[in-house]
Amino acid sequence: MTPRTQPRTYEGRALPRPDDDLEDQGLAFDVGTLLSRRRALGLLGLGAAGTLAACAPAGTGSTAASSSATSEAAAATSAATGDDAAATSTADLTEIPDETAGPYPGDGSNGADVLEQSGVVRSDLTSSFGDSAGGTASGIPMRLELTILDIAGGGGPMTGAAVYVWHCTDSGLYSMYSSGVEDENFLRGVQVTDDAGVVTFTSIVPGCYAGRWPHIHVEVYPDEASIVDSTTNICTSQVALPQGMSEAVYATSGYDGSTENLGQLTLASDNVFGDDGGVHQLATVSGDTDAGYVVRLTVPIDTTTAASSGEMGGRGGGQGGEPPEPPAGG
Repeated sequence: MTPRTQPRTYEGRALPRPDDDLEDQGLAFDVGTLLSRRRALGLLGLGAAGTLAACAPAGTGSTAASSSATSEAAAATSAATGDDAAATSTADLTEIPDETAGPYPGDGSNGADVLEQSGVVRSDLTSSFGDSAGGTASGIPMRLELTILDIAGGGGPMTGAAVYVWHCTDSGLYSMYSSGVEDENFLRGVQVTDDAGVVTFTSIVPGCYAGRWPHIHVEVYPDEASIVDSTTNICTSQVALPQGMSEAVYATSGYDGSTENLGQLTLASDNVFGDDGGVHQLATVSGDTDAGYVVRLTVPIDTTTAASSGEMGGRGGGQGGEPPEPPAGG
């Protein structure tokens, strides 16, 4: 009687094709081998996808194993990269520099106070409201979008914060202060940040008066209820407008004197933005003089640091409690 031949095995598993080489046992056998080794490595605390690929049999099964391992490695790398990117993004956030509120804040710190007036929480700043004279500011349309980020909270959106903005007219005048518009309160208003930390205002592109680069003032308060007290603000700063946009706007009618005033300045020579060239305050823009412009800036704020500006004696501000002469466009 001829003895029965014992079936060939591999790692305790019978080969489905005992007369063929190991790499020719078929896809089902190769996948079973891969899964068996993955479980073993898992018990040992090893999960290197590259090791699995290297240990897999050659041939069709090896290709499938290598592809699976490569996909797992790519997924792990992608997840790790995403975490690192988020951490780097938060770490790289720089708080927007504190700047003076200047002589025309309208927040009660220098006479006039628009923040206690009913109707100041609004998105359209072009017209006056309440008991004012009821005028409307002229100029090239501008939509201002500010995104407020909370550095102390991990760099995410600061929701529920009240953002007060104000700026001059196309001829360089400030409502509530400058001669001829002291009875107006246009180009001033407050919005509360949404879940994305964003506020949006509709206004006009401000002019450029002598001695200052085109800019928009910003104060941030922890919530809407806090705006009645200017000392509660957590940030006072300014937005710098790009030169190209400003030059295009000032070439249109209504901005008399702005072209000449801008020509005498640079961001580096401006007495507010000059310390760093406005690198953290320079807005990005899109649009043109026909359709108007969208002006955007991300405003990171660190609430663990004390606000250091906003007082009248800061850079670009007047001296003492009285504002200087109105900044006429020419």
